[in-house]
Amino acid sequence: MNPLFAGLMNEAAHLTRSGRLSEATEAIQRALRGAAEPRPASPASTASTVAPDAPPAEADVIDVETRVVETAPETKAPSPRESNAADRWTRGSFAHQGRTVDYMLFVPADMPGQPAAARPLVVMLHGCTQGAADFAAGTRMNALAREAGAIVLYPEQAQRANGQKCWNWFKSQHQQRGRGEPALLAALTQHVTQQEHADRHRVYVAGLSAGGAMADVLGHCYPDVYAAVGVHSGLPHGAAHDMMSALNAMRTGAPAVRRDEAATARPTIVFHGDADTTVHANNGMAVLAGSPPGPATEGRSPSGRRFTRTLYPAFAGRGDSEHWRLHAAGHAWSGGSAEGSYTQPDGVDASREMLRFFLAHRLDDAAKE
Repeated sequence: MNPLFAGLMNEAAHLTRSGRLSEATEAIQRALRGAAEPRPASPASTASTVAPDAPPAEADVIDVETRVVETAPETKAPSPRESNAADRWTRGSFAHQGRTVDYMLFVPADMPGQPAAARPLVVMLHGCTQGAADFAAGTRMNALAREAGAIVLYPEQAQRANGQKCWNWFKSQHQQRGRGEPALLAALTQHVTQQEHADRHRVYVAGLSAGGAMADVLGHCYPDVYAAVGVHSGLPHGAAHDMMSALNAMRTGAPAVRRDEAATARPTIVFHGDADTTVHANNGMAVLAGSPPGPATEGRSPSGRRFTRTLYPAFAGRGDSEHWRLHAAGHAWSGGSAEGSYTQPDGVDASREMLRFFLAHRLDDAAKE
């Protein structure tokens, strides 16, 4: 079932249970209209939240009481391309402000001459209907991170929090510092940074679709935690405030962001297919709205897929950014592996380019720009 259709039907069921029958009818009609239009399944689906929202924090801090529940490593060993005997590929669970999130963590073997404390950390946020292991396989980020000596963290959305396992980027309570999923994910990031002795000046976040939208939320809400952001087929922070506005943004593009809001963002690299029928390509441009574009170059992947790369120089407190327009590409991770879902293996290698972009930025550098 198309996750978008499933999400609308879940919303209708929620409205019916709440006694809001006319709104439920409208949701069902929208779902049926959407089902009549052929469109690929989407990791950007906006299913309604099932779990009650956590209360807002009293202050914009994340150094509150937390607990970590360690679980056994995956029983199925990663493929040789993803791991070697000295790598660590484990599962864990983390709780913060009454919310809990599971995660998978990749820690590469020690590299000669590189102290563990020097390692960067990349946080990867999956799209709807995906999970941590699926996203790791599809993006191939573990293999690339091993080459760079980077740690990779894959938080995993719970189905109890969203019926289609989407990050709730489209709800206002999950778009603010100190509240909801941004607070949970930032606290998890800081916990892993401390636990693994990673370099806190080189912590990055990236995501696909709903995960890309949440990555941009984190970049805006926690610019003191993340040095740079990667958004693949996602939407900008504040693109929507509920399910209806989310669907509108996905179909036609997000409203223009104010220049003062853009100036608070971290250096950002964006990938978006111009044939994406799930999240309109205008959203990729909107992520960098307010930033003056610089030079653009045309190129092709080794398999011949065309792209246009536009550089955005740093300005007014925002670091330099990049936008990659993927010509004739749909809603999928460019250059990914067919071992994971929502990938386009013949495209330019988005994982490699993101990692290259990330490692060129440090948090202290971003603060000075």
